[in-house]
Amino acid sequence: MADETILAPPPIEPIRLKDALEERYLAYALSTIMHRALPDVRDGLKPVHRRLLFAMRQLKLDPAGGFKKCARVVGDVIGKYHPHGDQSVYDALVRLAQSFSQRYPLVDGQGNFGNIDGDNAAAMRYTEARMTAIAAALLDGIDEDTVDFRETYDGEEEEPVVLPAAFPNLLANGSSGIAVGMATSIPPHNADEVCDAALYLIKHPKASVETLLTYLPGPDFPTGGVLVDDTAGLVEAYRTGRGSFRLRARWHTEDTGRGGYQIIVTEIPYGVQKSRLIEKMADLLQAKKLPLLGDIDDESAEDIRIVIEPKSRNVDAALLMEQLFRLTELEARIPLNMTVLSKGQVPQVLGLAQVLQEWLDHRRVVLRRRSEHRLREIDHRLEVLGGLLIAYLNLDEVIRIIRNEDEPKPALIARFALTDVQAEAILNMRLRSLRKLEEIEIRAENDRLTTEREGLVELLGSDEMQWDRISAEIKGIKKQFGKATPLGKRKTVTAALPDIDVAVEEALIDKEPVTVVLSEKGWIRALKGHDGDLAKLTFKTDDVLKVAIKAQTTDKIVLFATNGKFYTLEASELPGGRGQGEPVRLMIDLDEADELLETFVHKPGRKLVVASSVGNGFVVTEDEVVAQTRKGKQVLNLGDGERALLCRPAEGDAVAVVGENRRLLVFPLAELNELTRGRGVRLQKYKDGGLADVQVFTAATGLKLSDTSGRVRTVTELDEFKGARAAAGSAVPKGWPKSGRFGLTGFETA
Repeated sequence: MADETILAPPPIEPIRLKDALEERYLAYALSTIMHRALPDVRDGLKPVHRRLLFAMRQLKLDPAGGFKKCARVVGDVIGKYHPHGDQSVYDALVRLAQSFSQRYPLVDGQGNFGNIDGDNAAAMRYTEARMTAIAAALLDGIDEDTVDFRETYDGEEEEPVVLPAAFPNLLANGSSGIAVGMATSIPPHNADEVCDAALYLIKHPKASVETLLTYLPGPDFPTGGVLVDDTAGLVEAYRTGRGSFRLRARWHTEDTGRGGYQIIVTEIPYGVQKSRLIEKMADLLQAKKLPLLGDIDDESAEDIRIVIEPKSRNVDAALLMEQLFRLTELEARIPLNMTVLSKGQVPQVLGLAQVLQEWLDHRRVVLRRRSEHRLREIDHRLEVLGGLLIAYLNLDEVIRIIRNEDEPKPALIARFALTDVQAEAILNMRLRSLRKLEEIEIRAENDRLTTEREGLVELLGSDEMQWDRISAEIKGIKKQFGKATPLGKRKTVTAALPDIDVAVEEALIDKEPVTVVLSEKGWIRALKGHDGDLAKLTFKTDDVLKVAIKAQTTDKIVLFATNGKFYTLEASELPGGRGQGEPVRLMIDLDEADELLETFVHKPGRKLVVASSVGNGFVVTEDEVVAQTRKGKQVLNLGDGERALLCRPAEGDAVAVVGENRRLLVFPLAELNELTRGRGVRLQKYKDGGLADVQVFTAATGLKLSDTSGRVRTVTELDEFKGARAAAGSAVPKGWPKSGRFGLTGFETA
């Protein structure tokens, strides 16, 4: 047996695992970023979309032509240009045809291409497609050397690097994708407005984002909706290329008779599946997280019609919708992240002005390359016409040379000083063309092409003429797909965010008048109406009326205690007036040593003055004193031996302070600090005793005093009592109430 030659195994080269992973991961990341996830800023397309449109053009699926099976289109794409799975390519094709996904569809689909409920499209063997007019605009001029081509993955075909893109597709249709370490999310916009902004940018290259947004006021989604962002937020988002938009459903109410109504939702936010939205709302309704909602029904056909029924006719429609906006996808956050391939090579986050400028620069490159291509064609044709004219003038000699010479081409070139192109054109001319060969026609075509050539040379030499031509092209796109067309009409409206800040529970309460009665021993109840006879009220033994206030069932009742805390009760939750009420201490955590000082109806936005027994106090906004729990809210801090003494409405411009020493001080309200919590500042200086009373009033109308019999008089001569805050003041005037107090709280009482 002959000796067999055994080949030595190739040497093993050691390599660090870290280096191998870095190299392979970088290659994967670059492939994902450049060839899959990010759109090109110039045509707004990812490679798969660009290849789909190019393959459809090769199949002659023009807007005016017939349809072909989507399976045929997908087959050509994956066979020639895109070496990936057929389902992913078909999904991309389907999305380009969905009017609820694309603001301006690039594919005209025939068959089932899915719906807004989230149902999938039919299989590609059942559906058919062709290009839309917008897709044709993106491809316009691709055969005129306007863009570069590169070899396909197998080297057998060529594909465009980018499309000529006469249509501003990136902003008009938007894009989304996730690459490695970066992502893009660009919402769709109105093409008419994009064209207006681009036209302005041509005339004003340094235009600010604020100015551009006067032409392009924000996104325009295919599903409509209401944009509720403020202008400042929009400006910052479009300046930086990062931000988000708040998009809400559009709705209106329909009267159902007898004072009832129902809410009709006609547009939902972009990207939200209607079936999932209704399912989520139904789940929240079952979980009792939507107390204002009675029922929900989907009556949609081709148009969206979601019927929302309130819990009762007393529920405010705006409040119900506000709750739904907060808890469901009837309001959505649409991100803005304009990460694109700048110049087709550099992943970069661009602002609005940069995106528009790069598209305009691309259109200028396309214009120059198309003009140069046409110039070469004209030069070639003029050269041929020159040769044909010579042949016409010497037709017999040309025929003789062709008949008699073995090599007629060199003979023609030598005899008539022709170029190789001219000689080739003469030799390739058919005999039937001889009858059409007339000097007048040749010279007319020559003159026409010469004039066109001069225009092209002038165009290529003038930046101003180039931008004028680009402006004319953009105006043509604007006219073809602008707001005057059904497709171009703006769908998303802009509105201010409504200022609705009412507790949901209040909407479920019927608004009725009540009189809140609090006794000296702290028993509280709510009588129906405001006209009850308080003298007929009965109380516990040795108990009497302390205060009675007029309120509504939707009001909050605020109580201020000697511990410096405020407590809040709902008027609708107070015990009824048939009995003697319930102890208020069962409703709030108030120690036996503490007492209630004031009880009043909460008035949002009102300001109060609070003060302690030692004469410290400050102004606090009433919104800050509302307590959320039964423990109350500590507002006035107290030292050892101190207690809260009073709470008064701060309605006026002057403060009157009287001490237990019967000395009166008047100073401007502006000298009193406004806090949310604290001990405050000194109101009046005392040698003995402490604070007796405080009143805020308007200096121009005077200070009101009330005696024990309820008579009220006004004191206007107060100059001798005026001073700076924390002064001692002067002795009270004659006729001062014996109680030493002003006798009025300023809160509305019955």
